Amino acid sequence: MPHLSEPLKLRGLTLKNRIAVSPMCMYSSRDGFANDWHLVHLGSRACGGAALVMTEATAVEPDGRITPDDLGLWKDEHVEFLKRITTFIKSQGATPGIQLAHAGRKASTYSPHVRREKGYIPEGQGGWKPVAPSPIPFDATATVPSELTTDGIQRVIHKFVEATGRALEAGFEAVEIHSAHGYLLNEFLSPISNHRHDDYGGSFENRTRLVREIVSAIRKIWPDGKPLFLRISATDWKEPGGWTIEQSVELAKTVKSLGVDLIDCSSGGLVPDAKVPATPGYQVPFAERIRRDAGIATGAVGLITSAEQADHIIRNGQADLVLLARQFLRDPYFPLHAAAELHVDIHWPKQYERAKGK
Repeated sequence: MPHLSEPLKLRGLTLKNRIAVSPMCMYSSRDGFANDWHLVHLGSRACGGAALVMTEATAVEPDGRITPDDLGLWKDEHVEFLKRITTFIKSQGATPGIQLAHAGRKASTYSPHVRREKGYIPEGQGGWKPVAPSPIPFDATATVPSELTTDGIQRVIHKFVEATGRALEAGFEAVEIHSAHGYLLNEFLSPISNHRHDDYGGSFENRTRLVREIVSAIRKIWPDGKPLFLRISATDWKEPGGWTIEQSVELAKTVKSLGVDLIDCSSGGLVPDAKVPATPGYQVPFAERIRRDAGIATGAVGLITSAEQADHIIRNGQADLVLLARQFLRDPYFPLHAAAELHVDIHWPKQYERAKGK
């Protein structure tokens, strides 16, 4: 079986190992622009040996931001600084990837960095009216979202396509569509948040239609040699009536045929009262199940913190890639340290070789 330091080929892209930086919101943008913080944050993980360095959830339109401080790719001016970031990541032998997102009904919230306020920003105070498949708020404190019309849905698809074109111009080598954590595309998938009676609601086929249409539209402009990922919440952790792992398997089969190359397997985030058993590796079984039953490459996420744990996931065929988040915040050089623990000799940046040891 493959191991943690073995390359992974996805279409025309070869990742140098099986370790990726998972998308992590930094809440450090102004008007969607990347800045020096993003360059150093993402660049240091590339220096640290990650094969794939993913940006945070990047909004495809202003109203698709979680907070006013989110990264964005809704206008051409956003491209220039992102190109600077992708150029540096590539210079370190890593692959730059971008997660494209729309927050849906969970938009217009205060950044966690704004300590004086919590919850949703009122319209007129810097906030905006969220949109969703149905006018159902996330919780009792949330703004009731506007139900997207059919024309509004087509606009969202177009925004994802436009952002993909800009991602290509900015030098990204992989695109991930964010359809997890209770954001817009996840809201369409789940019968808890989608109460529509048109072609985008009701049956499994209808609830998955928006995701399928976005995948197909992006694949028309995203080069054949570059991989396309889809992040999903494999379960809502809400029974009965929620999205389930069985539905995730069926979705994975469908989008594989449309050109998705890897399912990034997360979970939860759709409802505030979900009972999530957040223990080490608790989401890995979702990646294993989808990989086996849908015959598609998967990424495992969630409380993966050690080299041994990450290597075990790969060696046992539970996933093809591990995506780490908080562990990379604690240790930007996790891949270098993991290789040493696993007694694998890997390349270090030449500027750091004197510290490599034997």
